[in-house]
Amino acid sequence: MNVLWFLIGALLFTVLGYRFYSGRIARILGEDKQRVTPACEFNDGIDYCPTKGQVVFAHHFASIAGAGPIIGPTMAIMYGTVPVWLWVVIGGIFFGAVHDYVTLFVSIRERGRSIAEIARKSLGDLGFGLMIAFTIVMILLVTSAFLVASATSLTSLVSLEQMKLASDQAILKTVIKDGAAFGRIGGIASTSVIVITLLAPIIGFMNYKKNVSLGITVPFAILVCIISIVIGLWVPISLDVNLWMIVLSLYTLVAAGVPVWILLQPRDFSNVFILYAGLILLVAGTIGAGIQGVTAVAPAFNIAGGASAPALGLIWPFLFITVACGAISGFHALVAGGTVSKQVTCEPHARVIGYGGMLLETMLAVGVIIALSVGIPFDEYIHIVHPETGSSNPILAFALAMSGLMHKGLNVPMVYGTVFGILMVEGFVATTLDTAVRINRYLFEELWAILFKPPPKWLRSYIFNSSLSVALMLILAFTNAFSAIWPIFGTANQLLAALTLITLAAWLAANRKKNGFLLLPAAFMIITTIFALIFLAERYFSKGNYILLLADIVMILLSAGLIGVAVKTFFKKEKKIERD
Repeated sequence: MNVLWFLIGALLFTVLGYRFYSGRIARILGEDKQRVTPACEFNDGIDYCPTKGQVVFAHHFASIAGAGPIIGPTMAIMYGTVPVWLWVVIGGIFFGAVHDYVTLFVSIRERGRSIAEIARKSLGDLGFGLMIAFTIVMILLVTSAFLVASATSLTSLVSLEQMKLASDQAILKTVIKDGAAFGRIGGIASTSVIVITLLAPIIGFMNYKKNVSLGITVPFAILVCIISIVIGLWVPISLDVNLWMIVLSLYTLVAAGVPVWILLQPRDFSNVFILYAGLILLVAGTIGAGIQGVTAVAPAFNIAGGASAPALGLIWPFLFITVACGAISGFHALVAGGTVSKQVTCEPHARVIGYGGMLLETMLAVGVIIALSVGIPFDEYIHIVHPETGSSNPILAFALAMSGLMHKGLNVPMVYGTVFGILMVEGFVATTLDTAVRINRYLFEELWAILFKPPPKWLRSYIFNSSLSVALMLILAFTNAFSAIWPIFGTANQLLAALTLITLAAWLAANRKKNGFLLLPAAFMIITTIFALIFLAERYFSKGNYILLLADIVMILLSAGLIGVAVKTFFKKEKKIERD
């Protein structure tokens, strides 16, 4: 099949979904542009910060659409192009975008409260405690998975022969390994991430303190990105994988405590232009390849091959938990309720940011699927992503696939496509890490408030809670390979999405609003993820991985408890409605 059809079909369905389905949901929710939002009502300059709509969208999109919609499809394309494409498009429209939009809307209505706090109002104190505990476990898994993936990709080397470069080329800094010359691709991304991070406070000062117009800050942010790449080509920074994990952890420790306008917002604001450029290049490359009649080299269906891959398993349930952020992701609820709802200045913006942001992420995942289907030989993809021995490096596989697509569709030299592909992912892994650790800091603070009346001052300290989050993240990252963490992270992520949908449905029921559009995807995701956890428990037990086995069992127990509380709550509410 011509690859252009994958793009046209996805674009058509997502546009129709936004135009009609999100409008229907907006009418059910009853959005009101005159209503004062929490950002304006509780403006404190630290967490509650009224922010321009474009900046909030950039922060939200960069936080949710970083590594997830790239790594997930890259891992899952092993099942074949068609199954992954179908799940991304259908899941994005009817699962993920609904989940993100309603979460953001309800959080705004609930004065910027997190999804765990909303669970307290909808499901009571027990539901609140269970949701917090589950979410903490899930965030530890996502941060440890992304930490390992990021550190691995920052050390990536690609042979000059693979990028069709002569041995005397002057574009990349090289290193000799086993008698062959390799380009230090990961080092370029390392330098770029550092430069963008160091200059982020300047952009934050311009945006928040001086209210400089976007006509000035946007070109400046783009210039920062370009400068960071140029410096990266000149001075690629190379560190050991373990040392990179420590450096990234120290950064997240700092970022979790400073006001959002200093690092979180401006880093996202700068990085998002790399992501936008990547989206444009993926679309342009697909159009160019389609016009030239390029067809997929990856199999349309490879269900048996995917089931036999060590990091995957049977297409159901594992396809639906391997592709997380491109279709539906519980982590998005944490971003929406944790930081974004405290920045939105107009309630209808929730539809653009929540539903629209998720559909844009869906299109990113579609672009990734297309790149992987045409840009890299399938046997080479398997060697990098699903090796029999050694570490999985899905970020490198995507970078090579993107360079192949750009070369075939736009005749761009492969070296530039590879560099841009890895840059496109790396900055957003750091963004996901600092956002997630900041959210976990909030959750630990809420957990101590439940366990202690009142909690000691040191338990309320952001330094203690951020350090605890980072320390646990590092322990998981140091003791587990990426390919081992990703499946249980994906399951936890999707299960959190299902539990979030149940919580939101309870909130709508309490407010006498229809909730069937939430309960149907919630039921599918709960059944899918519980079965995935059972399969994974057997896998971890057989391999003697007792840390992840413990996490698996804890999540099964917490989710069972939360589902039980939700069912009991629904029956009570239905009886009350009947009496009224």
